[in-house]
Amino acid sequence: MPNPSDAPPAAPSASNLGFVEDLYFSWREDPASVDEGWRAYFEALPPVPDAAPAPTAWPARADREGSGARTDDREAFRLRVDRLTRAWRTFGHMQADLDPLGLERRRAERLELAEFGLSEADLDRPAGLHGGKPETLRELVGRLQETYGRTLGVQLGHINDRELRGWLEQRMERTRNRLTLAPDVQRRLLEKLIQAGMFEQFLGTRFLGAKRFSLEGSEILVPLLELLLDRAVGYGVRNVVIGMAHRGRLNVLANVLGKPLRDIFAEFRDQAIINGAAGGDVKYHLGYSSTRDTADGGLRLSLAFNPSHLEWIDPVVQGRVRAKQDRFSDAEGQRSIPVLIHGDAAFAGQGIVAETFNMSGLPAYKCGGTIHVVVNNQIGFTTSPKDSRSTTYCTDVALMLDIPVLHVNGEDLEAVAQAVLLAADFRQRWHRDVVLDVWGYRKYGHNEGDEPTFTQPVMYRAIAAKTPFPRAFASELQRGGAATEEQVAGMTRAYQARLEEAYQASAAVAAVPAPAATEGVWSGYRGGPIGPAEETVTAMPADRLAHVARHLSEIPAGFDPNPKITKLFEARAEMAKGKRALDWGFAELLAYGSVAWDGHGVRLVGQDVRRGTFSHRHAVITDHRTGAPYMPLSLLREGQGKVSIFDSLLSEAAALGFEYGYSLEQPETLVIWEAQFGDFVNGAQVLIDQFLSSSEVKWNRLSGLVMLLPHGMEGQGPEHSSARLERFLELSVEDNWRVVNLTTPAQIFHALRGQVLSTFRKPLIVMSPKSLLRNPAAVSPIDELSSGRFHAVLPDVAVTDRSAVRRVILCSGKVYYDLAEARASRKKGDVAIVRVEQLYPLRVADLQAALAPYPAGAEVIWVQEEPRNMGAWPYIRDALGQAVPGFDARSAVVARPPSPSPASGSATRHKLVQQALVEEALG
Repeated sequence: MPNPSDAPPAAPSASNLGFVEDLYFSWREDPASVDEGWRAYFEALPPVPDAAPAPTAWPARADREGSGARTDDREAFRLRVDRLTRAWRTFGHMQADLDPLGLERRRAERLELAEFGLSEADLDRPAGLHGGKPETLRELVGRLQETYGRTLGVQLGHINDRELRGWLEQRMERTRNRLTLAPDVQRRLLEKLIQAGMFEQFLGTRFLGAKRFSLEGSEILVPLLELLLDRAVGYGVRNVVIGMAHRGRLNVLANVLGKPLRDIFAEFRDQAIINGAAGGDVKYHLGYSSTRDTADGGLRLSLAFNPSHLEWIDPVVQGRVRAKQDRFSDAEGQRSIPVLIHGDAAFAGQGIVAETFNMSGLPAYKCGGTIHVVVNNQIGFTTSPKDSRSTTYCTDVALMLDIPVLHVNGEDLEAVAQAVLLAADFRQRWHRDVVLDVWGYRKYGHNEGDEPTFTQPVMYRAIAAKTPFPRAFASELQRGGAATEEQVAGMTRAYQARLEEAYQASAAVAAVPAPAATEGVWSGYRGGPIGPAEETVTAMPADRLAHVARHLSEIPAGFDPNPKITKLFEARAEMAKGKRALDWGFAELLAYGSVAWDGHGVRLVGQDVRRGTFSHRHAVITDHRTGAPYMPLSLLREGQGKVSIFDSLLSEAAALGFEYGYSLEQPETLVIWEAQFGDFVNGAQVLIDQFLSSSEVKWNRLSGLVMLLPHGMEGQGPEHSSARLERFLELSVEDNWRVVNLTTPAQIFHALRGQVLSTFRKPLIVMSPKSLLRNPAAVSPIDELSSGRFHAVLPDVAVTDRSAVRRVILCSGKVYYDLAEARASRKKGDVAIVRVEQLYPLRVADLQAALAPYPAGAEVIWVQEEPRNMGAWPYIRDALGQAVPGFDARSAVVARPPSPSPASGSATRHKLVQQALVEEALG
């Protein structure tokens, strides 16, 4: 709060009126009691009639009932009116009638006149201008009550952006937050309400006992979405991607996206879902896309698939929309918008919601604003709000942003329509998120087989007494003359006939085809089994590679980076000329540069990726004096692919979800998410389990997303050692992705290029290095990039006499260099070391070819630095048993002892154990 010595503002603002008023009253009593600057300010005000001395603080409420002693003081009156106005704008939503059940809800700030030193005697006094006309206090209060305290309450008090808040206030108060719907619009919305209600009732009677997660009690969602889509089309929107959990999902599929009723009923008959050999998901998790005809080209609608991890679809949807916007150069997000439909308990309870909100204004993740719709059932499974959140509203997490939160009674369709139009207009004007909190109820339990009265008897007595809103709204329109009884009956008969016809047709449906995975932008790409013979030429012609390398090693004239960066670029210039072997960082940049040169996009996002957590990448460098950035990858040639490299927020879950969503819409782009340390991928496990690993078999969607996960036991403790390789390998089946643990710069170059040059689209999981980034042995000659290829298995080329080999070590990743160094120092010529670079799919033929030169009696063992119950061993022991005759899975392993923690916290202990492990491996 300001202190009296602060200089006065040019004019008091809404944020300091109370403070100014107190100073004003102090000045009236004793001008010397305030600072000289404030004295001059008050003395310059227009004169007011004499009045009784004003107190320096608000009197008690009882003393304020009759405040006529100061009613002639125009300035004091104006200040009180301003405080009243500000209070209504800030707290009016607490007075609004939001709950269709009429249950008691928490109330807050009192807004009676006496609370502001006003009385009924002041009601006919001029209170200011509105719309260019004088307005009395009575008219002002009536306008504020209608705008903020009817059945549509708006939270604005948290918004710091004065221009934005002023726009909202003017936009709402001009219309008093009222919207008159034409009779034909009312009838159309009634028809959607009737369809929503009848659809649920039909499912409930024809598929008795089946889970459907009914929308009954919140049928308003269907006309709400109709209004929203209509407004979006008016703004020129061409793509809407919707994310939602299972409550009402079938209804939205049927009555908004137009999924054939026949197919939905066939899925209930359980003869319909075939997405893959072992795949698919339940019907209320599946996605769907359709095109709605419009006057100027059509609106593409997509409802994203979503598992029971309710809110985890949020960043995925936003990533998809950002990819569409990037594809069509829609930087403002005018033509593609995300719509997220939430449940109240999940919105308040799941942390990924806050992560997603935090992303909304960041350069890597902006998509022009998301429209959030909360279907507020006022309950979460069996849990009441008082037990599931600590906030006034379920939406209070959204108060972290300068955006409006619109709370609306779901049984006032006119108020809902006004809220929808306000939300759409706000999004398109300000390109920020907006939240619509639609209060309704859940007619049944969490699912239709649940008994809600066990835990919510009061709520469900109120629900049992309710007239369903579609029926109530039909009666309202009939009373008002907007619809006739025959029109309502006709709507009902027509939809009933559609339902019956679709139900009969569903009996003959043998299987509902899965959505096509290779249509549109995915034409020409493949999923399914990769096959051992599938090879992609990833080498880049030497002349082009030299050109890219030269550009990536040059610093423009006048640019002054940190001196260490200058030395780094000098070293890269020598690498570009072949005078020095390539290190990992430069080979990685050459992969990105060569991909962009070939016309493909590159998107790399993660924590600290511009520099790289381990200072190896420096894809973006900074001028030491000005702070200006320079990214040579974007300046290779005219017509190159777009390169986007962003440092992300400190999140794994939402950040990975966004990149996965992006990869679903940009198959021609190399999309990469990097974890700061591979261990941190734990925070995104739901995305890995429910989306990435099962994308193709469960959702029939292909993805080429790359995950770079720094991995390696280097004495940095349990949280900076392991990317949990074993978890990825446990999920590896049916060629669902590739898992690699690479050891040379050339290998990462070819692996990354293969992601976009191949016609296959599979996620690539890379156990990327840390210490190897600067290991002088972990280098590659530049000609391996122009003439080589990716190798799933690297044979041992250092052994001179293969017939003398008595032990063959199979390993993967960084431990190879520890073994090779120890072997050289001990002159162990009878030990060969074969590197398994691609762990999944394991290339058995390549492995057998690498083992073939050694004597038949040579011992073959697996060596890893991870504990025996982690790393690759739990997966590879069975694979080796099939690939290597006589392989003994009981004893042919050298690893750390089994442990519940991936690494020791002691660097000294790590070194001792690592040394012992290497000694045992060498025999």
